[in-house]
Amino acid sequence: MPVGTASASPLPLSLPAAAPVQAVAAPAGPDPVALAGLPAAIEEARAAALSGAGGPPDPATFAALRARLAKASAALPPAYRRAVAEPLVRTLDQLGPGGFARLLREDPDRQGEARLLLDVAQAVLQRGEGHRARATAAFQEVVSDLYEGFLSAEDRRGVKPPDHGVVPPLVRWGSAETGPYTWPATATAAVGVKAAVVSLPAANASAGLLAWPALAHETAGHDVLEADVGLRAQLAGAVRDRLLGAGIAPAVAGYWAERIDETAADVLGVLNMGPAAAVGLVGYFRAMNAAAHGRAALRNVGRAEDPHPADLARAYLAAETVRLLSFEGAGRWADRLVAEADRDLGRVWLGKTEVAPAVVKASAALVAQAIARTRLPALEGRALQQIQDWRDRDEAVVADLREVVSGRGGRSGAARAGRAYGGGAYAAHVVAAAVYEAAGGGVAPEAVMDRMVGVLAAMHGKNAGWRDAAARPPSPGAAAPAPPRVA
Repeated sequence: MPVGTASASPLPLSLPAAAPVQAVAAPAGPDPVALAGLPAAIEEARAAALSGAGGPPDPATFAALRARLAKASAALPPAYRRAVAEPLVRTLDQLGPGGFARLLREDPDRQGEARLLLDVAQAVLQRGEGHRARATAAFQEVVSDLYEGFLSAEDRRGVKPPDHGVVPPLVRWGSAETGPYTWPATATAAVGVKAAVVSLPAANASAGLLAWPALAHETAGHDVLEADVGLRAQLAGAVRDRLLGAGIAPAVAGYWAERIDETAADVLGVLNMGPAAAVGLVGYFRAMNAAAHGRAALRNVGRAEDPHPADLARAYLAAETVRLLSFEGAGRWADRLVAEADRDLGRVWLGKTEVAPAVVKASAALVAQAIARTRLPALEGRALQQIQDWRDRDEAVVADLREVVSGRGGRSGAARAGRAYGGGAYAAHVVAAAVYEAAGGGVAPEAVMDRMVGVLAAMHGKNAGWRDAAARPPSPGAAAPAPPRVA
């Protein structure tokens, strides 16, 4: 199943190594910590979810899928042809027309093996055939940046290469019903593929800004957790031990530890994108709940069978992770995020246990500390926050980029963004800048998002790992990868 809201040889980083960035004054726009624009951003995300937009239909026959994959794969960089397209075609050839038809027949709801194969195929087809080219380039840039930013970080020096995942995930646009999710590399290995696949609803190619911070949860969260063998189990143990050691009830400690996939992915998302990831989490959950049930509020109940913690618990967890970050305004942001979550506070149930609000908040803070700061054997004795953190220099870059995504800066804003790129701005900074600007309320979220996508697509155009492939369109007679030899 996909995971969602779900020795490395990585591609080169999207931008050159950072020179130190000097702190800059706050931009002229409104203060994002006030969250004055959050209701408008929630409404924009709700409308996008209800728009009904979907991705391209799946090819209906083996022959159509095989032919299109052969042609589309030629538009991918060599690393992705080797890691994704060629092994996928080999798997398809091993199935043959009969096996492919049987796979679709046995998974009529597209929740298992058929969904996996078709999702990977769509990732190849959508990129190779130029579907929503500008938004897809932006999407790919964010995912590549987040994945490489953790697995290739300077602070990872001295830590062994990850066990899974050869290249950053490939991306696809899917249905509104599924929300953001990922197939980690450990899942795509079932079809011979050596990269994860990350999906966003197709409506979010042009609307629903608050869905984009969820990419930090999916890519810097789930896909990273799957990259190092033993990491998930060690984090679950650290969470359980920290909570029990603080006198938290075993039922509550077990609740958090048993949901380590989603819990740790939330923490990793904040470590990689800063407060914007936490704002996105609160806003996106409210938007999706409004779309589904008519009320823009965080859920206070976490069902025992749900692998995701209750929305409210996740909001407090994200806020307390922000409090741990290494930038000057972390405490102010954390306090504001806690206050925002408090607006939806009611009786809280974690599984079958009713938990007092004070205990929910205290346990969230302990879980954040355990995940971010416990030194782990899977990381050669390093803690996750030693590998990825949000610092004052990140806030400075975001301040520059706000001038661009807001439209306030004009040509001077573009020049400032150019300087920021040279100083180490990455795609995660661009998404954070857009979220800050929308949260501040000075500019409509749809306008901010359009500029964000434009900046990200331009950055992707400079990405050395993709630039040569983009300049080389697929040839009409592109040869398919050779089928495997069968003894």
